[in-house]
Amino acid sequence: MQPRFNFVEAAPDAYKAVAALDKYIVKDSGLEPRLIHLIKLRASQINGCAYCVDMHVKEARHSGLSEQWIHLIVTWRESPIYDARERAVLAWTESLTNIAQTRAPDEDFEPLKEHFTEAEITKLTIAIGVINTWNRIAVGFRSQHPIDAPAKAA
Repeated sequence: MQPRFNFVEAAPDAYKAVAALDKYIVKDSGLEPRLIHLIKLRASQINGCAYCVDMHVKEARHSGLSEQWIHLIVTWRESPIYDARERAVLAWTESLTNIAQTRAPDEDFEPLKEHFTEAEITKLTIAIGVINTWNRIAVGFRSQHPIDAPAKAA
C-alpha cells in the first residue's frame, strides 16, 4: 500500500485546524491522559488505522501505561484491568466510532453520567470525534507508520 499524497502539504490550513483541536484535547481540555489514550487507541483499532495505532501505542508507553493495559484495550470487555470510568469511556468511544450502526444508545451514554460532568462528557465526545477525523485522514490517504528497527537479542 502506498500513500496517496501528502495531505499536510496539500492543505496545510486544514491540517493545522485539526491539529489545533487535537492539541486542545491533549493539552488544554483537562481530560486525564489515560482516558485520551483509551479513546485514541480504541477508535484507531476499530477504524483499522495502523498509522494511528502505532503512534498511540508508543505514546501510551511513553506515558507509563503498562503493556498489559495497552494490549488488552482491544478486548476490554473481557478484562478486569479497566475500571468503571474507563469502561464507560471505552463503550462511548465504540458507540460513537460505529455511530451508523449504534445510533449512540442510552446504554452507552448513561454510564458516563456516573463518572463525568456534562463538560467532561462533551470533551470526551470531542476527543472521540477528533481521533475519528485523524483515522479517516490517515486511512483515506494511506498514511504509512514507520517501521521500527528490530530489537537485538540480549
